[in-house]
Amino acid sequence: MNVLLIGSGGREHALAWVISASPLLSKLYCAPGNGGISELAECIPLPVADHEAVIRFCKENNVDFVIIGPEVPLVAGIVDDLSTAGIKCFGPTKAAAQLEGSKAFTKGLCHAFNIPTGTYGHFTDPDAAKAYLAGQPLPIVIKADGLAAGKGVVIAETRPDAEAAVDACFSGAFGKAGEEVVVEEFLPGEEASVFALVDGTTALVLAAAQDHKRVGDGDTGPNTGGMGAYSPAPVMTAEMVQRTMDEIIRPTVAAMAKRGSPFKGVLYAGLMIKDNEPKLIEYNVRFGDPEMQVLVMRLKSDLLEALLATADGKLEIFDLQWHNDAALTVVMAANGYPGTPQKGTQIKGLAEAAQDANVEIFHAGTKRDGDRLLANGGRVLNVTARGKTVAEAQARAYAAIAKIDWPGGFCRKDIGWRAIAREKTV
Repeated sequence: MNVLLIGSGGREHALAWVISASPLLSKLYCAPGNGGISELAECIPLPVADHEAVIRFCKENNVDFVIIGPEVPLVAGIVDDLSTAGIKCFGPTKAAAQLEGSKAFTKGLCHAFNIPTGTYGHFTDPDAAKAYLAGQPLPIVIKADGLAAGKGVVIAETRPDAEAAVDACFSGAFGKAGEEVVVEEFLPGEEASVFALVDGTTALVLAAAQDHKRVGDGDTGPNTGGMGAYSPAPVMTAEMVQRTMDEIIRPTVAAMAKRGSPFKGVLYAGLMIKDNEPKLIEYNVRFGDPEMQVLVMRLKSDLLEALLATADGKLEIFDLQWHNDAALTVVMAANGYPGTPQKGTQIKGLAEAAQDANVEIFHAGTKRDGDRLLANGGRVLNVTARGKTVAEAQARAYAAIAKIDWPGGFCRKDIGWRAIAREKTV
C-alpha cells in the first residue's frame, strides 16, 4: 500500500524507519520530512495546513493510508477532512483531539468522569487567574490552554513567578494558545508516559516510557519538548500499567464515546506517580517525541498493521510483541535551545556514530544542503540505542554521540539516571 506520513521531526523519522520495514508497504511519502527521513521516503513539500492540497496529493498518488505524526494538523481537523474525502487515516477527529488541544477540556472531562488528576482553575482573564492563585499552595503550574509546542508550561515556585507566567500567557507570549489559561495543582512524584492505541472502543496498551523534560543535567533548567527518553520505565510496573489503563485511559475512551466524540488513534497519558497512585498530568493525541524513538527500537510487531487495525476498529483481535531489551535515546539540540536555537551549523560523523548495530540516529531537525547535513531546528538529533539494561543502552548511545562532530550542539549527559539507579539496587 501507498502511505503518506505527515510531519518532520524525530518522531516521524522513527515512524518512517519502522513503517518502511513493513511488508504491507509499497511506497512511503512524507510531508515535509527532514534530512534523515529522505533516506527512507520520498519527501514532499506539501502545505500540510492546506487540507485540500493534501487530499489532492493523496488522490493523484493513490495514497491508501495517511498517518499524522504531530498534533497541530490533528487539532486543525485534518482527519475529518481526509475521512470525508474517503481517505483512510490514523489519528483522532478534531473533536477528539481536544484532549490535547485544550487542557481545560481534558481537566473538565477528568473531573466529570472521576479520572484521577490534579485540581485546577480555568481562566479567560488575568485578574481572575491571579485571584485564584492567591489561595493556592506553591509550587503551582500555569499552562497556556492551547497548543504551545511544549513551551506553554511554567512550574512557579513563587507567587510573583506565577503571576508573571499568567501575564506572559495573556500578553501573547504563546499566541492564541495563551488566550485561555489553566492553573493546576503541582503534582509531586515521578513522571512516566503510557501509550495506548485506541479504535474508538478498545484500548491496546503499548510499552511504557519515561522522558526528561528539563534542559539540564539533574533535571534542572527550563522545560523542553524532551531531552531524552527510555523504555521500559521501571516505575511503570505491570500493576501500575494495569491501574493506568483501568482508572485513566479506558474511562477516558468511554467518556469520549459517551460524549459523541469517539477517540481513534494513539492516546498518550503523561502521568505522575506518587505513593503508588497514578494521576493524569495531561493527554497528548499523538505518539510522544522522543518516546516514540525508544518504542520503535523495542517493537517486534508490524506497526503499520497495528495502525491499520486501529483505523479499522479491529484492535479487539490485535496484539503487539516487544523485545525484552531496554532502549534509550539522547536528544542532541542546537546551541540556544530551548530559547532561540542556532540553525545552519554543519553536522558530521553520523555514519561512524551509527556503525553499532544497536544504534539508530533519528533526525529531528535537519536538512540536506548538497552533501552537507545542517541543523534546522531546536531538537536536531535523537541518538537511540538498545541494550540488555538501560545502563547498557545509555553507554551505547553516549559512545555514539562521542563520534559525532557537531560543535553547534549539546546534550544532557545523564539520560536514564533514575532507571540506572534502580538497576544498581536490584
